[in-house]
Amino acid sequence: MLRRLTRPARCGNPADMLLTRKASGAFVIAPTPFLPDGALDLASARHMTETFLRSGAAGLTILGVMGEAPKLDAEEALAFTRAVLEANAGQVPVVVGVSAPGFAAMRSLSQAVMEAGASGVMIAPAPGLRGDEAVVAWLQEAAAQVAPAPWCLQDFPLTTGVAITPAMIARIAADPRLAMLKAEDCPGLDKITAIRALEAAGAMPRISIMGGYYGLFLPEELARGTDGVMTGYAFPELLVAMVREGMTDAMWDRFEAHLPLIRADSQPGLGLAIRKYVLARRGVIAHATARAPAPKLSDASRAEIDHLLRRLARRDPIASGLT
Repeated sequence: MLRRLTRPARCGNPADMLLTRKASGAFVIAPTPFLPDGALDLASARHMTETFLRSGAAGLTILGVMGEAPKLDAEEALAFTRAVLEANAGQVPVVVGVSAPGFAAMRSLSQAVMEAGASGVMIAPAPGLRGDEAVVAWLQEAAAQVAPAPWCLQDFPLTTGVAITPAMIARIAADPRLAMLKAEDCPGLDKITAIRALEAAGAMPRISIMGGYYGLFLPEELARGTDGVMTGYAFPELLVAMVREGMTDAMWDRFEAHLPLIRADSQPGLGLAIRKYVLARRGVIAHATARAPAPKLSDASRAEIDHLLRRLARRDPIASGLT
């Protein structure tokens, strides 16, 4: 049974907990746990948060793409945020995704989560934006709507369909509240290098850059100058170790042991079901439920994931006990 925490939620956000351009480490993206009937599972939310903190997470990100944010109403989104903040109790920064089709919903949720104690918000450009000027203008207005919150720009064109160049990011970074870039373009390694070159040339201020894209290219992203990673792999201990210890030969071996499962986890659509299945098997959340409409794992798919977990357990003890 999951243990319910009783620590009070922190109110407001002290300056030392706000998201800054110096942010680094592994920011774990958390899914939204549900009960079998689709209702929020706030006990699992608290337990999951505490588990991620024990794994060494430098930060938490909630209500992102893998957090099923569009399936939550405003009251649920705030209730989930408060449960995470209560369990976190000010230990690490918590970033909340507030992307929405309209600015009113974005502004309302941002204000509510920041008042509850979030450290910053994450914004992805609205799908359908075309042209550099339209994209930059939209993001500048979105930033104004969530003010005074510091924010993270999610650059994930494979989901949004919106291209953002390094030169555009340099323009957007004129906003001092842009603390972080979640770099999820693919291929995107050269973009990371280009951004760091603009910073070195004095063409833009230095911002925190977090790799993403399921962690598939985390070693290369770190080598290109990212400050860490922001993704939701079901074994965050690996992500924490890679960022903290660097890519030694032993760490490369460990990463390669996880790659088959990371590859499975990165499947569009099905990845959410796989991630929740593994987290439930690990006891991080009580149920693997995704809120409808959502993909479901077939018996064959579950058998394949179980096979990958058995193989992983032979090479990394963090997967032991799941065979």
